[in-house]
Amino acid sequence: MNLKKIFSTLAVASMLVACGGNDTSSGNTSFKIGTSGPLTGDNAVYGNAVKNAVELAVEEVNAKGDIKLEFKMEDDQADPEKAPTAYGTLKDWGMQIGLATVTSGAGAAVSQNYTDDETFALTPSSSSTTVIYSDADNTQSYKYVYQMCFTDPNQGLASADYLKEHTELGTKVAVIYKSDDNYSTGIYQKFVSEAKKVGLDVVSETSFDNSSATDFNVQLKDAQSKGADIVYLPIYYQPASLILTQANQMGYQPTFFGVDGMDGILTLDGFDTKLAEGVYLLTPFSADATDELTANFVKNYKEKYGETPNQFAADAYDSIYAIYNALEAGKATPDMTNSELADILIKQFTTMTFDGITGNNVTWSENGEVSKSPKAVMIKDGVYVGVED
Repeated sequence: MNLKKIFSTLAVASMLVACGGNDTSSGNTSFKIGTSGPLTGDNAVYGNAVKNAVELAVEEVNAKGDIKLEFKMEDDQADPEKAPTAYGTLKDWGMQIGLATVTSGAGAAVSQNYTDDETFALTPSSSSTTVIYSDADNTQSYKYVYQMCFTDPNQGLASADYLKEHTELGTKVAVIYKSDDNYSTGIYQKFVSEAKKVGLDVVSETSFDNSSATDFNVQLKDAQSKGADIVYLPIYYQPASLILTQANQMGYQPTFFGVDGMDGILTLDGFDTKLAEGVYLLTPFSADATDELTANFVKNYKEKYGETPNQFAADAYDSIYAIYNALEAGKATPDMTNSELADILIKQFTTMTFDGITGNNVTWSENGEVSKSPKAVMIKDGVYVGVED
């Protein structure tokens, strides 16, 4: 055996590897898409819905054969302190494109990371403006982070307009919001502002925080005493379930009106879903829609996962297809750097229109905000039903 020749060959190989390390391209044959969200904990219903829908969409895209995608999701438990660690794991994996995070608090904790690394991210469900803007005045965008879900303020605006136009639901409104949550306060502030503009009668405004998220008798009694026949809940479904339960115990039966965070209340363990009968909420997605695209998605999702998809799943599904369309139109290739891919995706997202299951003629601004219209749905007989105007 010629040891000198062997060592010489190894030395050349080592030099080639070292040179390869300076190559800025990824060398991938498929696009690596990563995200983090709550796969365990109180908000796991959101994270698992996103995970399921993304996996379904990735399978469908890969079956087409023209573009290949890989997907990885880390569990951040909706915790802003855990999200950066999850981001680091995804970065080490080789993530080229992100779906950012599932929840807003976690999203705000990593938006700067995506910007610093010049990695494009399209979050399916982090709706707070803090995810796409780095300042309180919403003038400095992170540039690389976009939203598929409509922003929290837009939910508040749309809710006020809807209630003003549908006086059959009630005319006096009480609001119960979570004061230490960016998601809730963002919707609440825009709702109240728009309510004043359109002349909606808001008779009660009360709040709670993490330390008082189990007893809502004070808030409900204030609403009831002031004659509120609508209670607006810009909050997540867990505290909403307690509000519905306690209102029932009081014999208080207003129309309850929520936002996308209410989606999930029908799957909450231990909650009597009959108490949610007649609850309205604004969402970009209605599972009972009859258009072919939605019907196929719902059918395939049910067959694969044994449950009806919620709006978090729908937005996640659309996110993959929007990215797929942009990659295809921009003639992107998996060996491009994150920065090169981001340039292509930003150019496509700010010029294209997208038709999906959460909206038609969807567009994006240079700040990453999406423009699409929410839909009103009502819980009837234990399922979400689209409300026809």
